[in-house]
Amino acid sequence: MKAWIQRVSSASVDIDGERVASIGRGYLVLLGVTHTDTVAEADRIADRIPVLRLFRDGNEQMNLSLEDVGGSVIVVSQFTLYADTAHGRRPGFGGAARPELADPLYERVVARLRERLGEGRVGTGRFGADMKVSLVNDGPVSIELRVEASQ
Repeated sequence: MKAWIQRVSSASVDIDGERVASIGRGYLVLLGVTHTDTVAEADRIADRIPVLRLFRDGNEQMNLSLEDVGGSVIVVSQFTLYADTAHGRRPGFGGAARPELADPLYERVVARLRERLGEGRVGTGRFGADMKVSLVNDGPVSIELRVEASQ
């Protein structure tokens, strides 16, 4: 499982002209699921996101977590994180899990984040929808977080 985490000053998701999620300070998380992912990977990635220290402290060091700063998160499903660009000009997406596996694991990550941070601090896109995602990347800070079955 992969998460592309962007520290944001603000972020939002619109679907069909309707705003479905909006946050201030926090993380925009693009989440990709692959074929071998299980509930264990979903739980591990959900547990790591709130404690990643990506916010600056008083000494301008990235020592504070989402929990420390009271930030929020938007989680958006993103199968294109598993794009294969090794050959040709068109990416292949065979590494991404099919919706019947990916959607429940995406929902598991969201539910676990809501348990930890509270319902009001976790927004989402809509799995499989055509979404318009807006953000103001703070820093900019963007990192990839991976968890795998062997970890």
